[in-house]
Amino acid sequence: MEEIKKTCCSGDLFWPALVMGASLVVATAVGGGIFYKSKQLSNVLSVTGSAEQLVTSDTVKWQSAISRSVDATGLKEGSSQIKNDQKIVGDYLKNSGVQDSEITFSPVTVSPVCESQNNIIYDKFGNQSCGSNRTVGYNLQQVITVESQKVPEVTKISQTASDYFIGQGLVFTTQSLEYYYNKLADLRLDLLSRATVDAKARAQKIAESTGKQIDSLQEASMGVFQVTAKNSVEVSDYGSYDTASLEKKVTGVVRVSFSLK
Repeated sequence: MEEIKKTCCSGDLFWPALVMGASLVVATAVGGGIFYKSKQLSNVLSVTGSAEQLVTSDTVKWQSAISRSVDATGLKEGSSQIKNDQKIVGDYLKNSGVQDSEITFSPVTVSPVCESQNNIIYDKFGNQSCGSNRTVGYNLQQVITVESQKVPEVTKISQTASDYFIGQGLVFTTQSLEYYYNKLADLRLDLLSRATVDAKARAQKIAESTGKQIDSLQEASMGVFQVTAKNSVEVSDYGSYDTASLEKKVTGVVRVSFSLK
């Protein structure tokens, strides 16, 4: 018996036995930690809530342009024509109820017309020149921007102005008609509140189906806002802002997590 005891406790086997025992203790502790963590995670429910609101745009931005084309020696004449066209447009807009403060005339841009359009040169600012190629004429253009809260009135003017100006001998084009809603900041707060209520209601329904109840809020994050056309189903991961539609749908999203009990 003494011989067996000496063999079991000899230095050759003592340290390996100690290391093995310690490893078992660590493995048990780690396994227990994973089990505990998994149990904790199973008691957290994450849901998404949303809320939407239909709004009518309160601001309209209408961009149009007048233009003239002249030959290489007619630049001065073209400038005079543009000035006269600008007066006709300004008078028409003001007589239609648009205020001076709502009208912006951008500087006139002048682009050369080259004998060979394949040899146009652009500088670092985007200005065009013909270089060694012969200049045969010039295109002059001026952009007019109307930005107003008189949305129906400006919309109607934009639909009829072209016929009037063409009748006056102007080369007039509408470039864009955009609609905006300027109270989004206030609406966002309301939508976030409603989306959170929606998320909580969803979480309660899900929890009840598993025989549990939601407890405290663990985490909440705001999703992107979508401003789309009234009947659109368009969704973007980065959010969207439709400017083409007078009537818009604003959607807010929140993601929340609740502990369960």
